[in-house]
Amino acid sequence: MTRIPLIAGNWKMHKTVAEAEEFIAGLLPRVSSVDGVDVALCGPFTALQAMVDSTRGSRVEVYAQTMHWTTHGAYTGEVSAPMLTELDVHGVVLGHSERRELFGETDRELQKKVPAALEAGLRPILCVGETEQERENGDTERKLRHQIQEGLEKVPSERLAEVVLAYEPIWAIGTGLVATPQQAQDAVAFCRALVADRSAEQAQGTRILYGGSVKPDNAAELLALPDVDGALVGGASLEPGPFAKIVDAARA
Repeated sequence: MTRIPLIAGNWKMHKTVAEAEEFIAGLLPRVSSVDGVDVALCGPFTALQAMVDSTRGSRVEVYAQTMHWTTHGAYTGEVSAPMLTELDVHGVVLGHSERRELFGETDRELQKKVPAALEAGLRPILCVGETEQERENGDTERKLRHQIQEGLEKVPSERLAEVVLAYEPIWAIGTGLVATPQQAQDAVAFCRALVADRSAEQAQGTRILYGGSVKPDNAAELLALPDVDGALVGGASLEPGPFAKIVDAARA
């Protein structure tokens, strides 16, 4: 299967509506001619409608940064998949390490969120990754196995390739540290092998991104790795210029 690279910018808690519109106006001319790369922007809930309107008809898709697994209910502060699809949002980031660490999101919750996103027509990006302590203790594979097996458990085998995985070593997020190419390739290949335990064919079609201090000056090396199919970009996605350079690196 041909895997089209995906470059997704995770804005986290950044950008008002006006700032999002300004960013998109600056980005679209820079990426409009880039073929063979999917581009997504993951914005805050308040800016999603404006982002969808500003990117309509372009190659740029809009993703949310989290969602609840039920369609409605007494869940103050939560947003459901139907609320996102009503806005024409294309996908959703699930299980980002900041959601896990700061807001208590669990693998058991993700086990429900991932299939709920698929059923609603949203493309989920399931984030996985180990802490620095876990890597030092030799627990990287154990952690990834648990997160991926839990997160994909209720996804039908024939739909596994519709879930994008994002390997983000927690020790490299926002720290300036980056996994070496060998570390990144080994971890991403292991993630693919875990999907292959369910379906070898689906594993070949599963896109796996690298995330963790991806910048224009290291993107090409990381994106050239055989099992890396794109990047989940944090800080470098907050300005159109650097983000467009990463998109361009995925085309090479």
